[in-house]
Amino acid sequence: MTFSTMLKKPSAFLPVIMSLVVVAVEWYSFARFGIVHEADEGTAAHIFQILMAAQIPIILFFAVRWLPRSPRQALEVLALQAVAAFAALAPVFYFQL
Repeated sequence: MTFSTMLKKPSAFLPVIMSLVVVAVEWYSFARFGIVHEADEGTAAHIFQILMAAQIPIILFFAVRWLPRSPRQALEVLALQAVAAFAALAPVFYFQL
C-alpha cells in the first residue's frame, strides 16, 4: 500500500484536517481579536480543546489498525499527523495562551 492510498483512509486524514481547522480557528481569532490573555476561555479555546482531544482516539485506532499491516506507510502518516498537531499547538506555546 502506498502513502497516498493510506492517506485516503478516514483515520489517516481526519486528524490532519482537524489540526488544520484548529490552525484556521487560531489565525481567525488572532486576526479578529488580537492575541489576548484572558482569564475566561473563549469559543476558539473550546474548539481547540475539543478538536485536539478528539484526534487522540482516531490516531490510536489508525496506529493499531495499520502499523502491523504497513509499518512504513503508517509511520509516514503518523509523522504527518504529528506535524499537523504541532502546527496547531505551536501558536499556543509561542504566545503562551
